Amino acid sequence: MTYAFPPDVEQLIAGRMAAGGYATEDDVLRDALRALADEEDLAAVREAVVEYRAGDPGVPLDEALDLARRPGARAAKQ
Repeated sequence: MTYAFPPDVEQLIAGRMAAGGYATEDDVLRDALRALADEEDLAAVREAVVEYRAGDPGVPLDEALDLARRPGARAAKQ
């Protein structure tokens, strides 16, 4: 797949590929999107910790695990 990137983004991608960590633009983008999703997950955890410290009782563990195990649980968060 080909992409039309601004020059600064093209340079970043080319730099990653030149360093040998990635063979294709797709590989760079895939890792970048995974990193973004991980960062969003981490931000949600940080927010939950802040809420907990502020007195929010949260959700019982068994209920939280049930919610997490539901098909499409990650997609529903977005």
